[in-house]
Amino acid sequence: MPLYSSELPDFPWDSLTPVRERAAEYPGGAVDLTIGTPVDPVPDALQEALCERSDTPGYPPTIGTPELRDAISGWLVRRRGVTPAPGILPTLGSKEMVALLPAFLGLGEGDVVAFPEVAYPTYDVGARLAGATPLPLDTEADPASWPAGISMLWLNSPGNPNGHVLGVEQLRAIVAWARENGVVVASDECYGELPWDVSEAPSILDARVCDGDYTGLFCLYSLSKQSNLAGYRAAFIAGDPERIAALSEVRKHGGFLMPAPVQHAMAVGLNDDRHVAAQREIYRRRRAVLQEAVAAAGLESDPHTVAGLYLWVTDPSGRVDGWGLVRAFAELGIIVAPGDFYGVAGKGRVRISLTATDERVAEAADRMPRLPAIL
Repeated sequence: MPLYSSELPDFPWDSLTPVRERAAEYPGGAVDLTIGTPVDPVPDALQEALCERSDTPGYPPTIGTPELRDAISGWLVRRRGVTPAPGILPTLGSKEMVALLPAFLGLGEGDVVAFPEVAYPTYDVGARLAGATPLPLDTEADPASWPAGISMLWLNSPGNPNGHVLGVEQLRAIVAWARENGVVVASDECYGELPWDVSEAPSILDARVCDGDYTGLFCLYSLSKQSNLAGYRAAFIAGDPERIAALSEVRKHGGFLMPAPVQHAMAVGLNDDRHVAAQREIYRRRRAVLQEAVAAAGLESDPHTVAGLYLWVTDPSGRVDGWGLVRAFAELGIIVAPGDFYGVAGKGRVRISLTATDERVAEAADRMPRLPAIL
């Protein structure tokens, strides 16, 4: 399982340094709406759970404690409609699995790893690390239009950065296509508990999608967003039992162990829907404030952004491109991410994150109506 680190692109966030410096000069300081890192407190019950297992000197199980495995299985049934129980494996956050799953599955030279044409860069990175060929793809299109020769397909619904959601019938069509063509499908669903303008963001493992057959299917989920646990690195992969068992063996040999205190906190978090609902309402309020401000600035938010933690914004007049918008926002002390960070198809847009405090979101909203004078 060689890792082709020489094939990696430059880390995109480094290119924002001049923008950050300019924004910091604005009276009142910069408002950072770029990276979607949580800013609200970790729920008390989860902090307490971490402390409860602080005296755990032994090695934790790679496959997860019985408590954690039961919590994951219960959550999948209760929140995602997944029955019967799939294979389950805790991961150290979901990003490491996005980056390493193609390599863990034995993909390499001659294989093609496809992913959404507007997507977080790590799907591309994971293909390159494995030595496979990355292929941006319109995953919302009819699968019959996709090229032959794909070995693995990543889905991301709700999507980062655009908040698009694949419905049950779209997912069923993708699963049917994958099985007909021998393609492994991995669905990154870490924003699944954050639907806004749709009733749900269904899972690839939902019984309505795959009829309870998980062969060749994976879903990834993380508590970073729903529970403000990005600092704990608490996530899991579920799906194809045979492949999950093989992944478990690789990770046992490699020492990929989720710390025991984190396993307990994660179990507590998955068993408590109340704190998730409370956090969802906080993001709902922030989203409404920023949507109104974006409209007041004469910009347009993608109408298909119906879930997730971001607004996907463009200038409908065409006066400036994505980077022009980034620089204009910086003149008001607001930092946003250029759309081309997420692929060529994102050019012309910017991503605006909901993950700032109420005070900073209100400050950004107060400044945005002055944007037209800068464009």
